[in-house]
Amino acid sequence: MVIESPSAPSVTFLASDRERAYLAKQPDYSAIQSLPEIWPLIRERFGETIALKDPHAKPVVELSYSELADRVQQFAAGVQALGLPPIAEGLPARIALFANDSPRWMIADQGTIVAGAANVVRGADADPEELLYILENSGSIGLVVQNLALAKKLRPKLDDLPIQWVVLLSDEESRSDIEDMEDSFPVPLVSYKELMERGRSHSLQPVSYNRETLATLLYTSGTTGRPKGVMLSHGNLLHQLQTIGAVIQPQQGDSILSILPTWHTFGRTGEYFFLSRGCTQIYSNIRYIKQDFKEFKPLYVFAVPRLWESIYEGVQKQFRQQPESKQRLVRRFLAIGRTYIEARRTLEGLHLSMEKPSFLEKLSAALTVAALRPIQAIADILVYKKVREATGGELKYTISGGGSLAMHLENFFEIVGLEALVGYGLTETSPVLTARRFWNNLRGSAGQPIPGTEIRIVDPTTRQTLPPGERGLVLARGPQIMQGYYQNPEATAKAIDPEGWFNTGDLGLLTDNNDLVLTGRAKDTIVLTNGENIEPLPIEDACARSPYIDQIVLVGQDCKFLGALIVPNLDALEKWANSEEGSSRGYIAPTSGQLIDLESKIVQDLIREELNREVKNRPGYRPDDRIGAFRLIQEPFSIESGTMTQTLKIKRPTVAERYRNLIEEMFA
Repeated sequence: MVIESPSAPSVTFLASDRERAYLAKQPDYSAIQSLPEIWPLIRERFGETIALKDPHAKPVVELSYSELADRVQQFAAGVQALGLPPIAEGLPARIALFANDSPRWMIADQGTIVAGAANVVRGADADPEELLYILENSGSIGLVVQNLALAKKLRPKLDDLPIQWVVLLSDEESRSDIEDMEDSFPVPLVSYKELMERGRSHSLQPVSYNRETLATLLYTSGTTGRPKGVMLSHGNLLHQLQTIGAVIQPQQGDSILSILPTWHTFGRTGEYFFLSRGCTQIYSNIRYIKQDFKEFKPLYVFAVPRLWESIYEGVQKQFRQQPESKQRLVRRFLAIGRTYIEARRTLEGLHLSMEKPSFLEKLSAALTVAALRPIQAIADILVYKKVREATGGELKYTISGGGSLAMHLENFFEIVGLEALVGYGLTETSPVLTARRFWNNLRGSAGQPIPGTEIRIVDPTTRQTLPPGERGLVLARGPQIMQGYYQNPEATAKAIDPEGWFNTGDLGLLTDNNDLVLTGRAKDTIVLTNGENIEPLPIEDACARSPYIDQIVLVGQDCKFLGALIVPNLDALEKWANSEEGSSRGYIAPTSGQLIDLESKIVQDLIREELNREVKNRPGYRPDDRIGAFRLIQEPFSIESGTMTQTLKIKRPTVAERYRNLIEEMFA
């Protein structure tokens, strides 16, 4: 039930008739109070259906729902045997889980919760100093790590922490290795095998939870400052399991390709949801994703925009390798496809424009759709079907979250017949707040709120609620909003007001049909010296359409104009350099083994043309959107360099500091 605040009008969403019909056909978890209560239910419902499969493990791991439930219970019993304090004043003991996605991650994740703890999760590849900060801040009393190597990295600081035992998830260490390490370890060091053996001989003691009990701490990597521990309760996560079924309706045995890290709330909640529906989850990674698409033919894939960008770039690269005559044909098909989908959107009322199409506009759109449908069908047979086959050929929906999906990707996937459903949320919201439905897939939007969720757009200064169509700060309220930041009441008070409204920090607007359209981050806004506020993300997304631009970050705070740091697509530039166009411009292509000259005026002019075209072609273009200066850099923005978060978002302050001299030179 959602309670309206009389002093804060908002848009409140309960399930529509259509959504209620979908939910009625799915497993109902509305009566349970905690995540552990799900396991007896899914064991009974899905039994011998394969739950988890890791085809890249040696040996291959394949677990049925019955086997998975048994191992979760066994792990939980083993944790209790090691020692776990009871829940005190509603707060369970914390156990840190620092490991990467795998079947054992899921067993450890659910096993620690079933045992009576709240787990504290992070990837094994995170900086050791960050992991140690998380251990200290969370007050964790147990530690589950990926392997002995990570345990060794954390060992020097464990003397000062309340850690009572450490569990290794990998099998790579021999007993002698562990014994050698134990001599220098202040606490017991236990292998996965040993923990499971303890669990077999220990009787699992049931634990009493309610929906308000803390289930997990997720530390936000963030783009600035120390990570904060997001407190998510059992009720927060159960709300997601119950309501995401209003958006997509997977069936028992459906294949899911999992590529997101499960310590990231989008990946974690996604895996929870599909397991609650009896699906078969197949673990993949960037190295194997292409072959896994073809071999396992997934029906669903959920990932961040970067994956969809890489798929798009891969397809474009294949197109560029075709003979020139075929390239022209493909370009022609895509141009016709763009006209076709634009007309179809007009016909279906699925344009971002707030104005409804007139009768004549709809009639014109209907005629265009009818005229181009045969060409679209031919293009599908000759080109688009092959693109879909690269994703296995059976993909029902691509589910994108963790950032906006650039419009050129939206257009491309729609043209080739891949349905992309975009959702929106944050770690603090468990994460889903809004999502597009397949029957109302408004491209460019973040979709409508999921059932039970309130969305409110307010003036950032006055906090007055704004009407549809006006841009402001996005606030949210609902059962998925976090309990707060762990041991950080000041940050919690800034994020959640006394009426329960969470400040997302995002800017956006609501359409008349209650679709949320995001327009930027409040704190990412670049203010030029003329007072104009520029939202960098939409411009960056537009520029990234260029085949010659791989990554781009806008800069220019307190400057007269915008600037950009650009990581070029070297493969595309090299192909251009060897083409007739490059030669006609006078560019001398590098010989084999040489890098393309990024300082060349001809290359610089090419990038300038690309920037000017893509920026000016944006809807709502203003002269202040023009990029006045840019610099090409060869080192990609990445997690390893510290310029991207673990969820592949640019750390703008880090980029600004890292390239401070280059930026100052740009605006000198």
